[in-house]
Amino acid sequence: MPRLVVAAPSSGSGKTTVATGLMAAFAERGLAVSPHKAGPDYIDPGYHALATGRPGRNLDAFMCGPELVAPLFAHGAAGCDLAVVEGVMGLYDGAAGRGELASTAQVAKLLRAPVVLVVDASSQSRSVAALVHGFASFDPQVRLGGVILNKVGSDRHEVMLREALEEAGMPVLGVLRRAPQVATPSRHLGLVPVAERHTDALAAVAALAEQVRAGCDLDALMALARTAPPLSCDPWSPHAAPPGLEAAGTGRSPGRGGAPHGRPVVAVAGGAAFTFSYAEHAELLTAAGAEVVTFDPLRDEALPEGTAGLVIGGGFPEVYAPELSANEALRGAVAAFAAAGGPVAAECAGLLYLARSLDGKPMCGVLDADARMSERLTLGYREAVAVSDSSLAAAGTRLRGHEFHRTVIEPGAGAAPAWGFTHPERRVEGFVRQGVHASYLHTHWAAEPSVARRFTEAAAAWTSAVRDAAAARP
Repeated sequence: MPRLVVAAPSSGSGKTTVATGLMAAFAERGLAVSPHKAGPDYIDPGYHALATGRPGRNLDAFMCGPELVAPLFAHGAAGCDLAVVEGVMGLYDGAAGRGELASTAQVAKLLRAPVVLVVDASSQSRSVAALVHGFASFDPQVRLGGVILNKVGSDRHEVMLREALEEAGMPVLGVLRRAPQVATPSRHLGLVPVAERHTDALAAVAALAEQVRAGCDLDALMALARTAPPLSCDPWSPHAAPPGLEAAGTGRSPGRGGAPHGRPVVAVAGGAAFTFSYAEHAELLTAAGAEVVTFDPLRDEALPEGTAGLVIGGGFPEVYAPELSANEALRGAVAAFAAAGGPVAAECAGLLYLARSLDGKPMCGVLDADARMSERLTLGYREAVAVSDSSLAAAGTRLRGHEFHRTVIEPGAGAAPAWGFTHPERRVEGFVRQGVHASYLHTHWAAEPSVARRFTEAAAAWTSAVRDAAAARP
């Protein structure tokens, strides 16, 4: 599998611009391009998916463990002609206090992939050679294959930069000029997701492809990608997880159609307000025996027919609080489903949606808690253990996750908390109530496939209980 890792000395250098532009430019050549993102970020993979027509996939050595990085990559890249991995932060930046763990450099080493360094050259000339030399020599196991110079100001500036890097023996694989017309708007948690600006995002990705085509040597980049040696691992598979419903003793075969006697319907929130999800979650639910159906809490006034489980992931409900609140029919349906004991897994945005209110706007009222925007950014990796038995995890289950929000919820934990954090600080967080598991913590279920199986089994059991109760009525 030809592959490249697009990295940078620091955040803000233009990794997303270059990586997305490369993906789109190669896809326009007729290549099947597999898009990947190092780290936990959900937003960049949306742009990657738009550029390639394939799901953007994350490679996170902290949440999933280093041993799963190459198998998850191989799973996502199967059948493709080229894979492009966008890095996270600076090349050598990773989980705080954990050395190289979860850094772009570690991902590149695990994938045995050459690195292209994107350098913001706007305020330097010959010094660029010293900068690049330092990044190339810091870790001999990281193979820096070339540089793409970003934000170059003029022809003369380009000449000086090229001369300096030629002296250092580092190939220049591209030169991009300042181009504000392809800038992507940002707000409190990063880029505005694709789902919120689809038409504009399409135009931006097309402009990025044009910029990269004009400024980068695509043939040289492809030749560099082809120098990556074979990976000696089997692809990750959702079907390699523990067996699904039939083997778990439910007495039902996981058939099709979401009927009560077939696969339980797991409704997954989507649309502009709930854009954060990992592709592997739906794959794991399907492999465990669920029928995964997406719904949009901004538009749909009812849950999908036959809903037996509800997954509400991350996103930006704070941006859409008035619209979410105005959809009283769906809020009532969610509250009724939770009150009846239906299994619900809510992460971050889902937690806010289940609260009594968000910034004063009524939400679903499933939790006796209120949420509001805050000036404080909560950000970082967490090590967690399940405190209470729930539809998502048995008490004692250990997972690594990530928090990323500018909201607070009061209280921060219920009588039965969801998680106890063990690192970097010790505290309890989240809510477990009947079938509901709600928390700020984002998790990657590929690290613990039993989560998807347990949730699917809970959905099947709830469907069976509802059907039996209905049959017992006179």
